[in-house]
Amino acid sequence: MMAAPHIPGLVGSLPKLRGRSQADAPLAPFTWFRAGGPADVLIRPADTNDLAAFLGALPHDVPVHVIGACSNLIVRDGGLPGVTIRLARGFSTIAQDGDGMIAGAAALDVTVSEHAAASGLTGLEFLSGIPGSIGGAVAMNAGAYGGDMAAVLDWVEIVTRTGDQRRLAAARLALAYRHATMPAGAVVTRVRLRGMPGASGLIGARMADIKAAREASQPIRSRTGGSTFRNPDGMKAWELIETAGCRGLTRGGAMVSEKHCNFLINTGNATAADIEGLGEEVRRRVFAATGIRLDWEIRRVGIPAGKPEVVAHCARDVVAHGVREIMP
Repeated sequence: MMAAPHIPGLVGSLPKLRGRSQADAPLAPFTWFRAGGPADVLIRPADTNDLAAFLGALPHDVPVHVIGACSNLIVRDGGLPGVTIRLARGFSTIAQDGDGMIAGAAALDVTVSEHAAASGLTGLEFLSGIPGSIGGAVAMNAGAYGGDMAAVLDWVEIVTRTGDQRRLAAARLALAYRHATMPAGAVVTRVRLRGMPGASGLIGARMADIKAAREASQPIRSRTGGSTFRNPDGMKAWELIETAGCRGLTRGGAMVSEKHCNFLINTGNATAADIEGLGEEVRRRVFAATGIRLDWEIRRVGIPAGKPEVVAHCARDVVAHGVREIMP
């Protein structure tokens, strides 16, 4: 499907907003890849009522995108047409609620896990190993280190594209592996996560173990977008990528991580086209080598611009699977 074109003069025709709006707003500084084009208009609603009033008055033919921490996102170089919503300060509160935590959609996953630990609640430690915000974690049923949102989510509050505010039980979202069924155009604003009383020492030790495991196995200090591809049933995406010989593969300024080959890295000057193009090349080579098609876990949004650089090299020759790479 072709992306919608940019809308000239959009900012002057938008509904009133108590929060902030910015035309032709750079988005690359928000993304963990530090790449990509601008938004026609970027808005930061003051609170849920502000967001609901804005969406209710916004013409339905104006495209709407929602971004959070942008830890698992590629914004294409041509940018995002229409309105891009970024939830910020008014959506980041966190509070204990009996045996659970109520958190705004903009609250960072790791911060929610820390608040739960401070409240003596266990079951949410896995969030400390997931980069990103709670709203995004719900939208993709994020999970890691033996836990996922489906196991702890009680309810989610949303604002619909028509401006209605609703609370949905977790069962309404049909949560599955890296997937949640949300009403079209809905924006997550707040959630309740279920925990249970636990020993603070054990909770802290578990979180320390998760932190150590991440630092040992993932390129967390690089410009990366987290896990690139979903794990196929009964398989590990990184093992398939390794089998296809793509560890260290480069395209322009993008590279498949040497440390964890299900991570793509911006080595310094990568465009979004470099990063997405490298991911597509990895998918092609994995299919050629194994017959398995990898599905993206990273969201890719916006309008492409230009063509990616050619593939430079792989880390080693791959002859056994019918693909030969030329070493640099």
